[in-house]
Amino acid sequence: MSDRLIEIFEDEKLVEKIKRRLPYLFQLAELESSRAGKVGMEVGSVREKIIVALLIYKFGEANVETEIPITEPEVDVKLYGKPVSIKTITGRSLAGVKLIWTVDAQKAREFLENYYPTCDILLVQINWGSIPNRGQIQEELNLQRKHCIT
Repeated sequence: MSDRLIEIFEDEKLVEKIKRRLPYLFQLAELESSRAGKVGMEVGSVREKIIVALLIYKFGEANVETEIPITEPEVDVKLYGKPVSIKTITGRSLAGVKLIWTVDAQKAREFLENYYPTCDILLVQINWGSIPNRGQIQEELNLQRKHCIT
């Protein structure tokens, strides 16, 4: 992992801010990506934007390149010119990370068998069961929505 990414985890003030704000922002992402009570797959893109915003906050806009073509395999952002892939998953296990978007099972198998990371991967695991104040976050969001609607 690049020294720059490691800086995120060594910055105690930033770590505390992440612990406080990221659950709230990810809850918003889930609400915005939900239809009929089900979280849609677009939640990953919304979460990715949240993480990119965190990188910009920490390292500055000049050091975080976000204009990466959507067709670019694996790379979501460049930090100081070095490519970074951002992956987010929900749950206690580390299963379900999408390496490639395809419905072709054979292509997916081939990709997995030949896959070797070409850049740093920033993996964010969301485990709502370990967030003690999730109910409070939900109440705050409901109050905000109610206030915005009325």
